[in-house]
Amino acid sequence: MSIGQPMANYAAARRVGDFVFMSGVVAVDPSTRRAVSSYEDIPEAARAALRTVGYATGQMSVDVFEAPIVAQSWFVLERIRQLAAEHGGTMDDVVKLVQYFRRLPDYAPYNRVRGLFYPGQPPVSTVVEVSRFLPGDEVLVEVEATAYLPSP
Repeated sequence: MSIGQPMANYAAARRVGDFVFMSGVVAVDPSTRRAVSSYEDIPEAARAALRTVGYATGQMSVDVFEAPIVAQSWFVLERIRQLAAEHGGTMDDVVKLVQYFRRLPDYAPYNRVRGLFYPGQPPVSTVVEVSRFLPGDEVLVEVEATAYLPSP
């Protein structure tokens, strides 16, 4: 699966001095132009990691409710990790996240997924509830990020 580039005409990230500013990332597979909605929409390695924090249980009656926000959370954070790597950094260099949610209660599962990307101290963050996102109502979370990458 390719997490890919933005679907509209804007930069995914831009370096300004020692900072890399990343545009808001949503969990839409660029190859299908469809929002991630299940564990099957993310790689097996991601599902294995999610199992370590209690998700992707294999129980349909549980997974059907949790999968959309959990899979989207992983997808978005993985894209941010990729953008940091493209600029020579890691998630440890991502020092600020602004997280937008359609439903504020979705922050709790997102936060557990974020722990997979930040096993130590998480970055500075802001959480905001919004009414909707582009490209559609099935998108539950958007995250923008700032990385600090001092020049050598």
